[in-house]
Amino acid sequence: MVRLSKIYTKTGDAGTTGLGDGRRVSKDDLRVEAYGTVDEANATIGVVVNIAARFSPGTLPARIADLLKGVQNAMFDVGADLCCPLTPGEQPGQRLRVTAGQTERLEKHIDHFNEDLQPLNSFVLPGGSELAAAMHVARTVTRRAERCCVSLLAAEPEGTNAETVRYLNRLSDLLFVLGRVANENGKGDVLWAPGADQGGPPKKDKPARAEKPAAAGDDKPAPKSATKPAAKSAAKPVRKPKS
Repeated sequence: MVRLSKIYTKTGDAGTTGLGDGRRVSKDDLRVEAYGTVDEANATIGVVVNIAARFSPGTLPARIADLLKGVQNAMFDVGADLCCPLTPGEQPGQRLRVTAGQTERLEKHIDHFNEDLQPLNSFVLPGGSELAAAMHVARTVTRRAERCCVSLLAAEPEGTNAETVRYLNRLSDLLFVLGRVANENGKGDVLWAPGADQGGPPKKDKPARAEKPAAAGDDKPAPKSATKPAAKSAAKPVRKPKS
């Protein structure tokens, strides 16, 4: 049972932290980096849950929120597993370890949600709806957590549970599928168009049309109008009155 009565202890002020087995290691140790990144991934999933939970109960986003709340709990299992290195002769159940059954449950969720999605003919750009964009952030941070665990497994194969790597791999796949579901079951996906922003060379502006130079003789006065001006009416003679 976990019991926290004090938040700060000052024991890490020198740059070290304690593992689950009591050993103290540097805070930039591969193992600390691995379970620390798992914690970070879990925090991004918390943002996804918060967005999805805004929808009415019983709707698809609300059901996704409930699913991911369970995943958040499992991510603490992953962190607890990584925090305590495997020991020689460790018996099943002696410590909390991520199991193949947890990974298989993720695979079933992936198959269920992927069933109604159209196959992709290009990669999906992170984005679309707010919920889908948050899913992609969680997906990429989970991928980073997976890479950290791969590095730890390579450095300490005897002390690391390989199931943690598989679990994180499937979780990132699930978040990808759920991101498409959040985009109207893929209808709102933004697809990658390779080289779309490269285009061709910029179009040059057409040069301004030059004025046509006046030809020789063009400075002659324009001919008079063919229409003659109206003739002035002749003045009528004044008759002298008779005497």
